[in-house]
Amino acid sequence: MLGPWVNKGPNKGTAAVEVVNIFLTGKLGETLEDFEHGNARFEFARLWSSGPKRLVEGPVWAFVDWVMDDLAGLEMCRRLRADPRTADAHITMVLENDDAEDRRRALKAGADDYVVGTLDRTIVLDRVLALQSKHQKYSADRIQLGPLQIDMAALRATWGDALIDLRPNEFRLLRFFAENPNQVLSREDLITGLGKQEPPMDERTVDVWIGRLRSALKVAGAGNPLRTVRSLGYVFDAP
Repeated sequence: MLGPWVNKGPNKGTAAVEVVNIFLTGKLGETLEDFEHGNARFEFARLWSSGPKRLVEGPVWAFVDWVMDDLAGLEMCRRLRADPRTADAHITMVLENDDAEDRRRALKAGADDYVVGTLDRTIVLDRVLALQSKHQKYSADRIQLGPLQIDMAALRATWGDALIDLRPNEFRLLRFFAENPNQVLSREDLITGLGKQEPPMDERTVDVWIGRLRSALKVAGAGNPLRTVRSLGYVFDAP
């Protein structure tokens, strides 16, 4: 065992901190606090059947329950492998019983390994740190939606041949919309998706982000693919 694990708080050094995403399909993912260890920051989040509800920036570790509230764990594995954001994730299936047939089916569905029984913080962190040396390739380098192209490595977005002039925050907002096209996203969804929960943020700030992003898209010749859904939020209509 590598525990116990203690939240050390923000890293005050000058070395770049790598974000490691740990997603769990159970409610545990909503209760664990992020922490830093060495030059890595481990960020916990719940994984829903529709996929991550925030930007995925860094290596991904997914712990998938054999039985989820609204989906079979095997199908969740298949969805993760089909999603460019999580296709290269390290997936651990959380089995209820040590059954040879269940293990075989989990690995066939795309899981890398499995654990048996109930998860806790120490079990999750021990497994992630023990395998951390086998760094996986993570996240697609580019997103292409019709004339929209987003280059994550270069922090550059274009519409056709035109550069979309964006501030870092609006670039991340566009990326989040592009990763979740044709879906109504509330202001709260966008705040969570961009990791802006702490300190608490006025939801009306999202309207400022949206206004800036709309202006940049219009200047680049994209028109207005961001649609307001009254009382609900915003939708990026995929071209």
